[in-house]
Amino acid sequence: MAKTSPGEFIRQVRSEANKVVWPTRQETVRTAIFVAIMVLILSLFFLGVDSAFGAVVRWLLTLV
Repeated sequence: MAKTSPGEFIRQVRSEANKVVWPTRQETVRTAIFVAIMVLILSLFFLGVDSAFGAVVRWLLTLV
């Protein structure tokens, strides 16, 4: 593999960086709200699952 000179490397990096498409502020806010809602839903789901397993384990331990 051929080595790339530092100058050519910088030019390639700038060329690739110019291809980046940044989201708009509205898209960023919408995505952040969606992520927050999903985190809330999943945390409540896992709280329920953990509570259910805890209750089952406590019930099983009372049988011993």
